[in-house]
Amino acid sequence: MSASAGHLVHGMGLALEAPTWPVITRDEAAAVLRHYASVGQLIDLRWHSPRPFSAATLAETDCGEFVLKRHHHTVRDAAGLAQEHAFIAHLRSNGLSVPEIMIARDGTSTVASGEWTYELHRKALGTDLYRDATSWTPFATYDQARAGGAALARLHAAAQGFDAPVRPPQPLVGSFAILTAPDPLAGAAAYIAAHPALAAFLADRPWRRDLAELFAKLGDGLSAYLADQPALWTHNDWHPSNLLWSPEGEVSTVFDFGLADRSCAVHDLATAIERCAVQWLQLGAGRDNAIGDTVTALALIAGYRSVLPLAPQDVAAVVHLLPLVHVEFALSEMDYFAGILRDPAQAAQVWDDYLIGHAHWFLSAAGRDFLAAIEAAA
Repeated sequence: MSASAGHLVHGMGLALEAPTWPVITRDEAAAVLRHYASVGQLIDLRWHSPRPFSAATLAETDCGEFVLKRHHHTVRDAAGLAQEHAFIAHLRSNGLSVPEIMIARDGTSTVASGEWTYELHRKALGTDLYRDATSWTPFATYDQARAGGAALARLHAAAQGFDAPVRPPQPLVGSFAILTAPDPLAGAAAYIAAHPALAAFLADRPWRRDLAELFAKLGDGLSAYLADQPALWTHNDWHPSNLLWSPEGEVSTVFDFGLADRSCAVHDLATAIERCAVQWLQLGAGRDNAIGDTVTALALIAGYRSVLPLAPQDVAAVVHLLPLVHVEFALSEMDYFAGILRDPAQAAQVWDDYLIGHAHWFLSAAGRDFLAAIEAAA
């Protein structure tokens, strides 16, 4: 049976769904690979990714194995991917293990064809232990969480000196413009105005009231905690399924830089804890008081500290960021669903369940205890 037969992708919950973007076909892959001089002839497609925002496949050729990824041009064009690739190249030049980006015959790192933009990476070192795991899947062990924290610190060390500006408005990027603003509601209004599809979707919703409530209850004084944090290009999507692993349980390779942008180290660490230490897919299933895993959060922090220092004010910044660190990506994801896919139901789910729902958990007794335990122990 073909590797693409019956292919399903991750949905917004635990269930798999039919893909939004069609599976890459063998003929399609062969045509794209012909744009590269050093990758050989296609033998077969061995696997198709279950991630929902693009299409990707593992292509075997007579020269090795390569990951071919395809984006709709409204999600990533050549210029958008060039920013990611420049960051990856910088990290690679500073010794971080990241996928090797293949360069096409025309000297660029992308191939455009019709409505699609393609990128090609050589298969990277390590085992993909979480290949089929959804986002917000926790680390399988606390040792892996500690290893993940150490790898994040190594990425931050390698990122030093990459001084590219903030990425321009586009879907599915982990930006950092709202929470740093002295008036985060004004920052949110500016962000929404810069994304017309998002603005149109929110026009009939009381978004100002809802965000003002969250910022008042969870963001008081946050900009002050962030004022002295050095700007840094960061990963912004740190979870175990974006890492490859060695037999010894260490991180071998970091991949998937689609959300990368200029933020700061504590923002990236808070994002990692938000992604990995709260089982969000169990929220509302009757055990909300047990979905936060303080030990995983502390293992991430301990691993990070084994490579780079974290001052007490840095830990305080992480803790104060945690309840709202997801807000900007949630807005970006809503922009994707409302604008690119024209799916208001999915956009509404992101607003209600992801943006508002996750923040409200931090207002619960369990959420407050989770934050307090991290700050006290770290």
